[in-house]
Amino acid sequence: MRKVLSALALCVCFSGMAQLVNVASIEKVNIPESSANKVAAISPQGDYILVTTDYNRGLTKHDLSTGASQVITQAQGAGFDAKISSDGNTIVYREKSANKKHLQFTAVKSKNLTTGAEQQLVKPSREIEGVAIDGNTAAIVNKGKLAKKALGKGKAQVSAPVLSTKNYKMRITRDGKSWELAPKGNGYRYIWASLSPDGTKVLFVCSGNGAYVCDLYGNNLTSLGNYRAPKWMSNNMVVAMDCRDNGEVFTSSEIVVLDLNGNKQVITGDDVVAMYPLPAQGKIAFSTPTGEAYIINLK
Repeated sequence: MRKVLSALALCVCFSGMAQLVNVASIEKVNIPESSANKVAAISPQGDYILVTTDYNRGLTKHDLSTGASQVITQAQGAGFDAKISSDGNTIVYREKSANKKHLQFTAVKSKNLTTGAEQQLVKPSREIEGVAIDGNTAAIVNKGKLAKKALGKGKAQVSAPVLSTKNYKMRITRDGKSWELAPKGNGYRYIWASLSPDGTKVLFVCSGNGAYVCDLYGNNLTSLGNYRAPKWMSNNMVVAMDCRDNGEVFTSSEIVVLDLNGNKQVITGDDVVAMYPLPAQGKIAFSTPTGEAYIINLK
């Protein structure tokens, strides 16, 4: 069996009031070297990652056990907010295109990894605001309305709220109703927004103000600190990056784990610029500015 992960002697340091996770190892993934590479997603089971480019062109699956690679798509925009179904078998992605007048459109498509079947879930639109997967259903907010598409056989059903963004504003859609969220007030840019696994809380970054958590109506606002690219690890724990730059490039960045009680743990050292963490079952994937991919294995 081909060895896919090479162990590194990365420094693992801890800070804050509590040890939130136990790190077993940090390993480099043997993907083709390219400064344009970045990790777009990791499967819920943590058995493969999807790699795209800095410009979100294409998706390639890299199996973390066998080293096998599979090109999913070469579509422009596919790497932005790519989604993987809970069983790891279906990938939902966006495909950008332009018409003769150079107007940009986005379609939403899916690919079944077992059968290879591809499906267009939403035809090209100029107003795709959000994409989520709920069970066997892709939920897409298009032109302010929720479209439901079954991934394969079965009836399309969406029970969880769907979070979307448009013009840096957040919106919740549930049970046929939609409302905007502006927890810090209007006039701010809301980015990197996501729902907690149980669908009761919203994690987001308020540009220039840091990361926050609130409820579905923008209440019970909790500040997590000045972190970027946060992702839910559980209903009460978040992983994010703590980065610094010189105005042109990132000079340093660590992966941190945070809980909603104000505790923090740094889980990478200063010997790698660790960015854009993506959690899965027992693992956290991250990228570097030079196009490397790593896996943090948790005990």
